Amino acid sequence: MADLSLGDIVKSITGDVKLLVRDEVQLAKSELVPAAKNAGIGAGMFGGAGYFAISALFILYFAAAYGLATVLPTWLAFLIVGVVLLVIAGILGLIGLLLIRKVKPPQRTIASATATIAELKAAVQRGSAPIEDPAQVEGEVVAARAIS
Repeated sequence: MADLSLGDIVKSITGDVKLLVRDEVQLAKSELVPAAKNAGIGAGMFGGAGYFAISALFILYFAAAYGLATVLPTWLAFLIVGVVLLVIAGILGLIGLLLIRKVKPPQRTIASATATIAELKAAVQRGSAPIEDPAQVEGEVVAARAIS
């Protein structure tokens, strides 16, 4: 590494940072895709629950109207259908809630990004710290001159 030019070193560091960022993005994708899928299914279940709840309300309104208008068993049939639809809506709502509760933040990605940031900060601090003892520097900066 001592015989590389500054431009080559910067180019190497730039390539490494690009690779690191690409890997971080890939890790985030691999963690977020399953979570997003569960969130989408859960949202769909909530949508289904809402649809069945509204349908049940219409049926219950018809049941109440038929029950008040006439004292025939027809309203009882409407009432039973409405209650069954509400039960279905409740079941779908609970399933949707359980699926949405399973959605968690991408913990590995966050931990990896935090570790990367800490390493970069430490490297910058090491690189910008003043050198107290020139003997600590590896390699030879200036060739030793022969005493004439």
